[in-house]
Amino acid sequence: MMVHRRRICIFKVMATPSRQDQEFLSRITSVLEEHLEDSGFGVSELAREAGMSRSNLLRKVTRLTGQSVSQFIREIRLRNAMNLLKEGSHNVSEVSYLVGFSSVSYFIKCFREHYGFPPGETSNQVMEEHEPVRDLPSGKRRKTLLLTVGALFLAALAITWILLKPLSERDESLEKSIAVLPFQNDSNDSTNLYLINGIMESLLNDLQQIEDLRVVSRTSVEKYRTQPSTVEEIARELDVNYVVEGSGQKLDDQILLHIQLIEAPTDRRLWSKQYNRQVQDIFNLQMEVAQGIADGIKAVITPAEEQRIGRPPTENLVAYDLFLQGMERFNDGSREGLLASIDLFGQAIEQDREFARAYADISIAYSFLDWSQAEKQYTDLAVEYADKALLYNPELAQSLIAKAAVHMSSSEPLLALPFLEKALEYNPNSAMVINILSEFYTNYVPDTDKYLEYALKGIRIDIGAHDSTDASYIFMHLSNALLQTGFISQAETYIERSLSYNPANLYSEYLRAYILYARDRDLEETKMLLENTLSKDTTRLDLLQEAGKICYFMRDYPNALGYYQRYLDEKARQQVVAFRGEDAKIGLVCSEMGMPEMADSLFTAYKIYADGDLTMYKHLSLAVYYTHFGDLEKALEHLELFSQQKSFNYLLFPFLEIDPLTDALREQPGYREIIGKMETKFREDHERIRKSLEEKELI
Repeated sequence: MMVHRRRICIFKVMATPSRQDQEFLSRITSVLEEHLEDSGFGVSELAREAGMSRSNLLRKVTRLTGQSVSQFIREIRLRNAMNLLKEGSHNVSEVSYLVGFSSVSYFIKCFREHYGFPPGETSNQVMEEHEPVRDLPSGKRRKTLLLTVGALFLAALAITWILLKPLSERDESLEKSIAVLPFQNDSNDSTNLYLINGIMESLLNDLQQIEDLRVVSRTSVEKYRTQPSTVEEIARELDVNYVVEGSGQKLDDQILLHIQLIEAPTDRRLWSKQYNRQVQDIFNLQMEVAQGIADGIKAVITPAEEQRIGRPPTENLVAYDLFLQGMERFNDGSREGLLASIDLFGQAIEQDREFARAYADISIAYSFLDWSQAEKQYTDLAVEYADKALLYNPELAQSLIAKAAVHMSSSEPLLALPFLEKALEYNPNSAMVINILSEFYTNYVPDTDKYLEYALKGIRIDIGAHDSTDASYIFMHLSNALLQTGFISQAETYIERSLSYNPANLYSEYLRAYILYARDRDLEETKMLLENTLSKDTTRLDLLQEAGKICYFMRDYPNALGYYQRYLDEKARQQVVAFRGEDAKIGLVCSEMGMPEMADSLFTAYKIYADGDLTMYKHLSLAVYYTHFGDLEKALEHLELFSQQKSFNYLLFPFLEIDPLTDALREQPGYREIIGKMETKFREDHERIRKSLEEKELI
């Protein structure tokens, strides 16, 4: 007796596919089988090879097979695995790698779930499948025939209903992704522009608070204010299914507004309405428009979301008018714009002393002014206004962002995390929150899988229409996150895209050098690439210390000292505190080059840094320190503590093996066991991250 029911067809087709659909499935199956051994070939790679966006590929595969793209890919891999196992030329482990599974245990799990038995029992199952089938008694044959005919009749009715259902019906399978385009000012009075922009931004802010929607950011749509494009082109560039267009003007105390919602794949207008309201009704107007759009897409608004959206920012229209003028200056992104916005927000607060949003945005503006400055000028003011924003509205995302920004500029950045997480809960589509979380998890509290998760989310919300410089940096962050989590081929793809947007992005240039090192393990090539990048800006601290670091790893101490000396001189000239974790490497180079006093000073500074390090790398830094001074027992203790962390950076492993500071540690009996545990944990995390991201259709 069979212990499973073998699938008749790999594709669970939802309706009779057309010849064109069959050719499409055959084509993408062939593409997958050409890349079968590449475990990194996932949803994004298949979409690229198919010449489609991820969302369009998802819709089409789901419609034809009833599966997500990641499920479809997995089923193709498993079908090929079954064929290989039937041939009997390879064992289970070999087959798992031949069909693109990087983990044998995960392959066995997926195979068992799919076929009902483990891959090792395939030969037994094949023998059972070839047993002769006895003829059924004639009565049973008649009954089977009737059931078959009935099933075919019902299937025909279903297909007829699908083909004849009303064309006006909205496609329920479409992802609820939306772009709100800049509203047009219908008035000849350009001074009304800030009001129309403010209504558009308030609507965008309301929609961003609905978790059931994916809403692209304001900056992503801004270029369409002056760049004429069709809805189809805009939707394709922004990877959305719905587009909101609007126009309006203010006449005396009246607001005239026209809004329409368009389903991009069909270019159909789903919803359209004209409004003529009194200015004092502006907040109800904004909420009514948001509700109309959400209803048009059939988005679910929870009671808590509805309550937050329905809370007006102020009851004072003069204060709100000043606030909108301030937002217009805030959004231009310049230092002058930030200073002008602070003045206008302050005037708004004079009209309404409980205007939480104005307090929050003043605080954020002060934090932005201080963000890259060695000397902080506005910390006290940023703290004061953030606290008042939270006092008057603790559920406002901007209040929470303001407080988080204050903590990230302080000596206790960990305190920012609960504010950022709560802000994202209240505003799940906030590009600002997602980008700050990406920054947090790479520079403040390193966590590679969190960094990757937020970098991928950010790119879906905030990439579509940036200028080339912004797009380059966004793709760079994504590439860096992919590198840190071990997705090397994907990291290379995105760093090339980053450089295609802005070839002058030196951060991307030197990140590319490390991606190629991860791929090829060629230090000479890495050194050449870094030196070439440094030649384009010889005063960059990051590039100087990276060039020195590579020479250090090559044990070319004279050249390392040359770069490090230039780095230290430039650091003193700029009066900045940076890259304190590199002091041990510089100290060893100085020691090797006969500069013991300078070496001692650098190692003392390094110990102070390591003792106060709040990141996961604290114990690794201390292990390096104690190794240098010969206390190998204590060094192993700290390495063991470090191994208990999670989310290791992929590059940690190759560089630990060649680091001069860990030479003595690598010879200790317990070293290999500890590193082995870390590598196993990394591989498990890598597979877990891959599975999670594929299920979320993020890669």
